[in-house]
Amino acid sequence: MLGAIDSFPLYILNTLLVTSAVIILFAGTRIAGIAEGIAVRTGLGQAIVGAVFLGISTSLSGTILSIYAAADNHPSLAISNAVGGIAAQTFFLAIADLSYRKANLEHAASSLENLMFGALLTVLLSIPLVAASVADIDIFGVHPASFILILVYVIGLHWVKRTKDDPLWKAKDTPDTQKESKKASPHFASMSLKRLLCEFGLLAFVTCGVGLVLARTAIVLAANTGFNETVIGGFLTSVITSLPELVTTLAAIRRGALNLAVGDIIGGNSFDVLFLAGADMFYRAGSLYHQMNAHHMLMMSVTVFMTGILMMGMLRRERFGPINIGFESVLLILSYAFLVFAITFAG
Repeated sequence: MLGAIDSFPLYILNTLLVTSAVIILFAGTRIAGIAEGIAVRTGLGQAIVGAVFLGISTSLSGTILSIYAAADNHPSLAISNAVGGIAAQTFFLAIADLSYRKANLEHAASSLENLMFGALLTVLLSIPLVAASVADIDIFGVHPASFILILVYVIGLHWVKRTKDDPLWKAKDTPDTQKESKKASPHFASMSLKRLLCEFGLLAFVTCGVGLVLARTAIVLAANTGFNETVIGGFLTSVITSLPELVTTLAAIRRGALNLAVGDIIGGNSFDVLFLAGADMFYRAGSLYHQMNAHHMLMMSVTVFMTGILMMGMLRRERFGPINIGFESVLLILSYAFLVFAITFAG
């Protein structure tokens, strides 16, 4: 069925992209409310639910895209989609900061769990860089770095949960610090946990299907346009598959669930690094990490820089800044603009 996309004219391919984006936008908006309900029903809290339930579910289309691209022998698309999505989603936090007018978003969402996820993301991003720099080895056709990524992620989730249960420091409360609500919105509060989880799973399944369509469309576009797979993966499919994070983040902010909004982005980014592990397992021509080119390295390095800046902003907690956003949001915007220019026009 997906092979039929290969024969579609350019205007049909563009229609598929737009349609996929609309479906992702709808699913992402609905999932935000469901995740808030799950956070209250389970008692896990907004940051953890935002990172695990919301972050993972809204990343499914990107996961499927990278895995499909790797299995179809398009490693550059798989890598750039994974890393480009993390950069785009971090940039989305600056957009979210612009939408929250009461104070700097990173000031109001003072969650120790989100700081831990930022540290975890930095560690995870360093592993592929190391893997690309050492010998091309494998275990049953999979580079050891892929197993390490999964192990570090699981351990990291455990540490984040322990940090929430027994925090050893606490951010100073201010009038603008969000107090996490113990109640969901009336609509989702009336739904049972079973129904919340079932609807959550259904929407997640839809995003997986969209990811497959996007993957094939991206491969065909790369073959029929003047753009290479790095550009298409880094700044087209990655942005489209990251739209749920933008929508759910803005929706969560509108609902006052600030920790859920930030946790969705940072925790989702941590999960998104596992795109590379999944893609490596399905890439049969060797180590996926050794297919990284200079543009992939630049994307990953800038993403590490953006994550570090974000963590500094969360620690500094500037209350107000330029155009009512924090210094970190200004730097995130400039960093992402530099990345787009460097790879699209200066490469």
